[in-house]
Amino acid sequence: MFPYGDFLSFPVNLTTMRIACCLLLFVATCSLAQNTDEATIRKIFDEALARGQSYEMLRQLTHQAGPRLSGSPAAAAAVEWSRQTMQALGFDTVWLQPVLVPHWVRGKKEIGKVVQSRTGGTMEFAVCALGGSVGTGAAGIASGVVEVRTFDELKQLGEKNVKGKIIFFNRAMDPTRINTFAAYGGAVDQRASGASEAAKYGAVAVIVRSMGSNLEDYPHTGSLRYQPNIAQIPAIAIATRHADQLSKLLKDDPQLQFYIETHCQILPDAPSFNVIGEIRGSAMPNEYIVAGGHLDAWDLGEGAHDDGAGCVHSIEALRLLKAIGYKPKRTLRAVMFMNEENGLRGGIEYARQAQLKKEKHLAAMESDRGGFTPRGFTVPTDAVAKEKVRSWKPLLEPYGLSDFSQEGGGADIGPLANQGVHLLGFLPDSQRYFDYHHTAADTFETVSKRELEMGSASMAALLYLIDVYGLK
Repeated sequence: MFPYGDFLSFPVNLTTMRIACCLLLFVATCSLAQNTDEATIRKIFDEALARGQSYEMLRQLTHQAGPRLSGSPAAAAAVEWSRQTMQALGFDTVWLQPVLVPHWVRGKKEIGKVVQSRTGGTMEFAVCALGGSVGTGAAGIASGVVEVRTFDELKQLGEKNVKGKIIFFNRAMDPTRINTFAAYGGAVDQRASGASEAAKYGAVAVIVRSMGSNLEDYPHTGSLRYQPNIAQIPAIAIATRHADQLSKLLKDDPQLQFYIETHCQILPDAPSFNVIGEIRGSAMPNEYIVAGGHLDAWDLGEGAHDDGAGCVHSIEALRLLKAIGYKPKRTLRAVMFMNEENGLRGGIEYARQAQLKKEKHLAAMESDRGGFTPRGFTVPTDAVAKEKVRSWKPLLEPYGLSDFSQEGGGADIGPLANQGVHLLGFLPDSQRYFDYHHTAADTFETVSKRELEMGSASMAALLYLIDVYGLK
């Protein structure tokens, strides 16, 4: 170690000094930027928690429009609510993007009951038609029931054991999966494809265990997909607790007879709209960042978590940035997509129009996992963009946003992937989502105001960071 006097007597290299000064300037600039980011994000959360409007917007959407399945009068009311809300908030531009959507109606309440068994008498079960199913009509269908858990089991039974029967798909969501969306993914194929798989072997109808995390007394609806050139047979969901009861009855009496009656109809496609509001960018107005949710919801409940929460998250995220006086460099859009639940027509049309207009989208972020406590975000698949988002974790972690482990975006923004758009998703806590998903229990009253406002602030914070720094 040299004494200070000797050190100061060394000849100074001007190049070294310049490098040292540049490094000091770089460190100072980074520190200033970080302080600015921290202050801006703090303002966003303060505004959301003190004066947030997400909760009131959700109350209006769910109570004024209510259940809003594509093609319904309630869906039309939701479109108009979205347009008027974003206009009232002073967004620079608000417009409707026409889209033709499927129109399925449930009809009067479904019936599902055991009508013949060893014990005699009847036993009714909580059931509902799956979205897109054909109906049985007033005559209903009565037949024996065959329980299976997988499509392989169904195949092994073959036509000999299936023809003329009602197939009961009874595979539960895996309770050991911490991520309930992963558990849902492991069970939902029986709802989506079960009817056509069973029809291949001559089944006359299917009963599908509801996609719920817990034992419940109410059924979960959801969309099915009929395969072309295969007979379309009626499909119903049964509440999880009632699925267990039916399974027990079948073990005691494999010959019992079950009766199904549904009155649903598939009507001609109907005109509808995506609703788009934007705040124009100051420096790069022709480069877009999207925040979105889907406006349609199943007809059993109010669609508060799925996906009223995502809609108000997206609108409020833009309002928050406007409220704190932030002027975006790029154009920020809030998109209310129509028809995610049973067709994805809105997402497909938005992507088609973006391509036709040669719009340059930097990123799109979707909220479609409910209005629960924020945990993080799903991240783009591109390696550079992924690491850029993860580099912001220290700024977001103080607000509970620490999970950046999953990739991908959401169903509505998925069609933008072919245009090179970076896709992300808002990631709230998942443990309660499938208590409400696609059920009559998905109501405004199940949403926490604080959790909902935190979600809007979380999305606003990420929009801000993407706008300031890009994703390269």
